[in-house]
Amino acid sequence: MTRSLAGKLGTGINKVTEAIVALLMVALVVDVWIGVMDRYWFGWQLPWPETLARYLMIWTALLAVSSGIARREHIGLTALITALPACLRHPILIAIDCLAIALFFYVFWFGIGFAQTGSTRQAMIFGTTLAPFYWAIPVSAALAVIQLVLAMVRDLGSQLDESEAKT
Repeated sequence: MTRSLAGKLGTGINKVTEAIVALLMVALVVDVWIGVMDRYWFGWQLPWPETLARYLMIWTALLAVSSGIARREHIGLTALITALPACLRHPILIAIDCLAIALFFYVFWFGIGFAQTGSTRQAMIFGTTLAPFYWAIPVSAALAVIQLVLAMVRDLGSQLDESEAKT
């Protein structure tokens, strides 16, 4: 896979992910407003807005992680790494990416089991299982792994070189 292809794939996946995150945020805002109107104006006593808001927020936050990865806006050890010479910096950045891939793969792998246990638990308010909500963990972890691999191929440890040139 070439660096430009990895960049294009990562950008495409990120656009779709950001659109989904935006839709989830709109749903979250609408849901919270329904809860506010229920509590202070109408007194419907709806049982679901608070619970739905919690799960929408979880999906939104976890999916947004991959967007930060695609843009290289995730937390890093940049202060320490930028002090190193470029000959050391590149392999260290690639090693950090590999460690992050291993971490997110671990979360993905064990998240599948977690999500499967959600299929046996009931969300009483919604009358469904918790599986759709628990699947946020392995889905977002898999997306993070994909974005990390694409970003690693795209950058090859040079992501800090470009940011230094801008400053």
